[in-house]
Amino acid sequence: MDADVAVLSPAPTRHPDPGPGWQRRFWSIFVGQALSLTGSALTQFVLLWWITDTTGSAGALATAGMAALLPQALLGPLGGTFADRYSRRLLMIGADTVSALCMLVLIFLFATGRVELWHVYTMMFIRSSMQAFQAPAAAGSTAMLVPADFLPRAAGLNQSLQGIMTVAAAPLGALALGVMPLGAALSIDVVTALLGILPLLLFRIPQVRVPREQQAGVWAEFREGALLVWNHPGLRHLYTVLAVVVLTILPTFSLTPLLVKTHFGGGPGQVALMEGLSGAGMIAGGLAVTVFAPRRRVMTVLVAFALSCFAVALTALAPGKAFWLAVVWWVVSGVTFSFGNAPMTAVLQTVIPNQLQGRALSLLSTVMGLAGPVGLALAGPLGELIGVRGLFMVAGVLSALASLAGFLSPALLRLDEAPGVTRGGARVSSEA
Repeated sequence: MDADVAVLSPAPTRHPDPGPGWQRRFWSIFVGQALSLTGSALTQFVLLWWITDTTGSAGALATAGMAALLPQALLGPLGGTFADRYSRRLLMIGADTVSALCMLVLIFLFATGRVELWHVYTMMFIRSSMQAFQAPAAAGSTAMLVPADFLPRAAGLNQSLQGIMTVAAAPLGALALGVMPLGAALSIDVVTALLGILPLLLFRIPQVRVPREQQAGVWAEFREGALLVWNHPGLRHLYTVLAVVVLTILPTFSLTPLLVKTHFGGGPGQVALMEGLSGAGMIAGGLAVTVFAPRRRVMTVLVAFALSCFAVALTALAPGKAFWLAVVWWVVSGVTFSFGNAPMTAVLQTVIPNQLQGRALSLLSTVMGLAGPVGLALAGPLGELIGVRGLFMVAGVLSALASLAGFLSPALLRLDEAPGVTRGGARVSSEA
């Protein structure tokens, strides 16, 4: 096991050195978490297919979606506060362990024939709740595992991982269901969770800590993270832009099957083709960021997101007999989104002090997580008025304009130049 890494600083203003051997630590933990996330995505597909095959109900699938997403939005601030207050390594170990135990319960219920729909909903809800604690802990840890000049590349690797999961989850889940019983398919998640835990047991993760005597209560610490964002004009404007973009563009992702069916006359195979190639585009965009590591990151974020959203509008503009053109624009949207999302993560990890990153990043997840359902609620009536194709066009154009509106904020554009928000009395240590 690596020795503890400790760097003391009364007021850290720059990214700390991760110390010798950071490459081995980073890659071991990254690969372990990648396997764990892939196993979870595969299992999610298996469970959703079981719900579809068992009930044939859109309402049941919608309930499953809420169980899988809503806890992350609601518990995100608490998870972020815990990630800054307690050991991030132990939080990740605990979250993976609880998720694996949930899957073991489901495997037992399926094996004994006692499983009911509410059992699956409950376990999905618990697993999503664990993700609310694991995600900010993992995001804050990544920044401490690599040197400052590798942050954009690390963000690009994480973005590529999201694309890989998008591409691989459905076919791997379908393959698992085709060659093994459902319980055995679910056991894959248990194995990958253990593979994710193993590197965390072998390596320690440096972590910025506020001295215990200066720690406030959990609610006070959450407010501190929220006030950091609110009182920093650049961060406040960035969060606002992202919330508006998510509110306007997210409904198109849920309504893609309807667009394919009504406008292009396609079926599930065409939807799978669009989503799979879009995931491949996300991988390409993430790898491009890893290779080129753009220096003007804020400008890259705004331009790339605007292009991604505008490509969504162009997808719906494709003629009904030119489905191939729609696929091209959908892939362009995936590439440009990934190329913008990775630098955005690097900007946040650079500007926000590491001891506040869990709270600030989870606040962003909550803002976007709550903006999504609002957008879906507004999209329903609007889609009835102008049709799904018109909704795609309006959403794509409005979200692109929202991204470009970021250029009107000098404070947002100056985030690239910011050395980081400081806070006195902090220190960088391994784990308490």
